Amino acid sequence: MSLIERSWLRKTGARLGAALTLATALGAAAAPSVDPLQSAPSIRIENFRFEPSEIVVERGSTVGWVNRDEEIHTILAVDGSFSSPGLDTDGRYAHEFDAPGTYTYRCALHPQMKGTIVVR
Repeated sequence: MSLIERSWLRKTGARLGAALTLATALGAAAAPSVDPLQSAPSIRIENFRFEPSEIVVERGSTVGWVNRDEEIHTILAVDGSFSSPGLDTDGRYAHEFDAPGTYTYRCALHPQMKGTIVVR
């Protein structure tokens, strides 16, 4: 192997090492954060229904909804205390319940869809 070839290999190896270090650092920085809805009580929107239709949680809990239908749905509290934008397929919404009580909600687009959150 010539001197030129050895020099080229050394420079290329150093560049590759630097590139791998940078890629690893960028990958770690771009790693997704933990989804708070994964640990929250959750309600699925499926077949034009909220499943489960009633859920009981402790005060301070965050409840998450995920739309599994192919239609857009919303979450609208009957008392107006919370509402979501339109959620397309796999769309998510979350709300933290700070006060005890019973919260009824529905889909603004499909009023036959109803659910209840009981907060202790």
